[in-house]
Amino acid sequence: MVSRCAELTEEIRNVEGELDALVTLMTPALLAVHGVGLLTAAKLIGETADVHRFKSKDAYARPGGTAPLPVWSRNRNRHRLSRTGNRQINACLHRIAITQARSHEGARALLQRRRENGDSKSESIRILKRRLSDVVFRALLLDAVAESAATELSAA
Repeated sequence: MVSRCAELTEEIRNVEGELDALVTLMTPALLAVHGVGLLTAAKLIGETADVHRFKSKDAYARPGGTAPLPVWSRNRNRHRLSRTGNRQINACLHRIAITQARSHEGARALLQRRRENGDSKSESIRILKRRLSDVVFRALLLDAVAESAATELSAA
């Protein structure tokens, strides 16, 4: 059993090495986003499929579950996250948001500002996730454009 665990560990390391090479080559802009690691970037690439199928950052937010939905409660206009869409993209955005909430000054300032304006912790995180959805979309788009330009240059 111990030898099987050692074999599997070695296999995992080999796959991670291959994945690292591919993801680093395909999406350098996405990996540059604070809080996006190798596995999160790979998951976003796989779940997004082709970023060009979304016409805008707002269209990307809908399947990611970060497009706000209006909720009326106690005569107060609020928004909540959609429970529809691709939960894997939403989970990636949540991991990035939590990482940034702990260690990114801009995200911490946004959360603090929203809390001072009366938003709850979950509402503040929702807003951060929506902004991160835009950042991820722009990074994926930038990487896709760079990849297509490189493909055209190599073909010519």
